[in-house]
Amino acid sequence: MTEVRRMPLAMAIIASCCITLALLPVHIVANDNLRVAYQWKEIDFEFPSEAERQEAIATKRYIPENVIPVGLEVYKKRLFLTLPRWKEGIPASLGYININETTTQSPRLHPYPSWSAHRRSSETEAPEIVSPFRIRADRCGRLWVLDTGVEELLGNTTVTSPTSLLVYDLHNDNLLRRYKFPADYLKENSFYANIAVEDTDCDDTFAYAADLGSPGLVVYSWKQQESWRVKHHYFYPDPLAGNYNITGINFQWDDGLFGIALKPQSDGYSTLYFHPLSSLNEFSVSTKVLRNQTYATDSSNYHEFKILGSRGPNGQAGVAFVDQKTGVIFYALPNLNAITCWKTSNRAYTIKSLGRVYMSTVDMVFPNDVKVDDESNLWVLSDRLHQYMYESLNRNDVNFRVLTATVKDAIQNTACDTNIKPLPDIITNLGDILRPSTSTIAPKAGSSGAWALRSYTSAIVVFSMLFTMLRMPYCIIDNGSRCINGGNAADVTAAASGRCGATVTCGSNVG
Repeated sequence: MTEVRRMPLAMAIIASCCITLALLPVHIVANDNLRVAYQWKEIDFEFPSEAERQEAIATKRYIPENVIPVGLEVYKKRLFLTLPRWKEGIPASLGYININETTTQSPRLHPYPSWSAHRRSSETEAPEIVSPFRIRADRCGRLWVLDTGVEELLGNTTVTSPTSLLVYDLHNDNLLRRYKFPADYLKENSFYANIAVEDTDCDDTFAYAADLGSPGLVVYSWKQQESWRVKHHYFYPDPLAGNYNITGINFQWDDGLFGIALKPQSDGYSTLYFHPLSSLNEFSVSTKVLRNQTYATDSSNYHEFKILGSRGPNGQAGVAFVDQKTGVIFYALPNLNAITCWKTSNRAYTIKSLGRVYMSTVDMVFPNDVKVDDESNLWVLSDRLHQYMYESLNRNDVNFRVLTATVKDAIQNTACDTNIKPLPDIITNLGDILRPSTSTIAPKAGSSGAWALRSYTSAIVVFSMLFTMLRMPYCIIDNGSRCINGGNAADVTAAASGRCGATVTCGSNVG
């Protein structure tokens, strides 16, 4: 007969807390492995000549302190940045650098696709590209540019052209198609700020554009060359999540649908993960719903949209992107100056299931865009947008950074690490095992002692298993003072005498 000394329930609970704390570092430790690849105090361009640069500065066609990068894309060896015309003096609103040819951390940008695409042919003609906010390259070699058509958003706001989708061929940089959004998609406060592209079939590609000002989602079919606008309550901001405080600058935003990211599924469709900017919650919907124009625009689809969970306090998220190989989604969290992640294979969406990838009040001040390229590299753009909007940038300080790391390194030792296996359900359900029954049915006469013994014994068994998994020495003593289930002679002596010291952990340590 094996003797197991009972552990008081209170001590069992304390022990469970200690074990939980011991396990937490496996999930919350982050290596902050991102490194700064490029950084700028101000954005400069590769003008045709130095004389033209000086002429542009003299005529205020180029005002260096007014240029800010807000969108990022990486395709093969080119890194693209959007530079919306939110203030005057933006000579080109979309540029790129060649990663292979860059010899400095602060390279000048080439206008994309050319200088002429950003210049007016006449006073009444808008340039080919006016003011894009977000861009996305697809696996078919096309660059999708979501152009708001708005100039001087932070000054004398002017709508130069309707919001449009411009699609370029990245093999030769020719414009393949321009699609202007129908007038009824442009509501009073509309501002289309983000785009996701479902490119499983190059001939039947779908693009999704998020309207954060008048919350809605535009679905565009490449094959049909038409679009439809989807509405849902989950697209709207949370009035309790509209406060932002970043590096001492406090402001309020009421932005709706913003973050959208796609994960292909085995049925030929994808899951669209989405969230409003001023919200702590994450949602999802299948593109099987969105790609069906009739069903997508009918209110009967309400319950097709799912709420996944909350990121917790200050968990407002901007742009998101899903790595197709690992199924990990990356988030930009401006209020926390951080990049976080979540494994889409995880059934739980909570603070504990999110991983911290990188956090810094220097390098990651207002993360504004994230991307995983075809070589499994994570790229992040931080740009101090709040300071640009509400104060002014220090021209002598580094204001814009592009950080990068492999996805493997970025998620290492986080809750998103694909090499860390989930803990057994017995640990997950530990609270249920220890928690007293809430049943209102009275126990049978004489059964209370047996119930208590079963509870205490269950706790001991659970902790024995936990200590085994953690490779901690423990000992359960039988009548012959033998140590079973591990342990050594010192454990036997300590346990038999009821003296488990700091250097010996015993399964029968009950105090």
